[in-house]
Amino acid sequence: MSPDAARAHLRAQFPSHRRYTPKRVWAPLTDAEWAEILPHLKVVVMAEGRPLRDARQRIDGMFRVAVSGLPWRSLPAEYGKPDTVSRHFRRLAHMGLWMRLVGACSDREASPALRGVEYFICRAARRAMRILGMDAAVMAEKVGLLTAMPVLPVYLTRPHFCEQVRRSMLGVMLAHRACPLKLPVAELRGWLRLHRHFAGKPWHRRWAPP
Repeated sequence: MSPDAARAHLRAQFPSHRRYTPKRVWAPLTDAEWAEILPHLKVVVMAEGRPLRDARQRIDGMFRVAVSGLPWRSLPAEYGKPDTVSRHFRRLAHMGLWMRLVGACSDREASPALRGVEYFICRAARRAMRILGMDAAVMAEKVGLLTAMPVLPVYLTRPHFCEQVRRSMLGVMLAHRACPLKLPVAELRGWLRLHRHFAGKPWHRRWAPP
């Protein structure tokens, strides 16, 4: 496989309906929006046997912090203690709420009310990515909601492809082991560029989607 073929293979892995979610200024959830989120929240919370307390206000506070990108300490007191809300957010991430909602938003039959809070959901999922890890980032890309990703797709680390590139480079070098001076330097440089590309960027807001 050549470097160009490797790039083409990567592009073929993902759907063509990928999109960025338009930005929306934070506002408290409407009754219709809350009615769309509540069933998903009940599923994950009931699975853990934990009661729902001030759930709507708590989720509103989480969305407020997620959309603003500010630290938890910036959360107004009306939403609860910042440390408590932060712990609840992480617990819901481990329970799978944020990625469950991402999946619901990617459904072509999603309701207008759920579409209305898609940006909030994507930003909450993105904030949870350091908890959820690489698998969740890849899932967000595969379902097409790029705003939920921790970095732009071009900057996401591709461990599988990095390993393929490494093996290809090793194969080229082994094929010329008997005569190193005949190594195809231009080809190796191409593989090195491709390896740097697949290595991605750190998960930092400077590389994050809009």
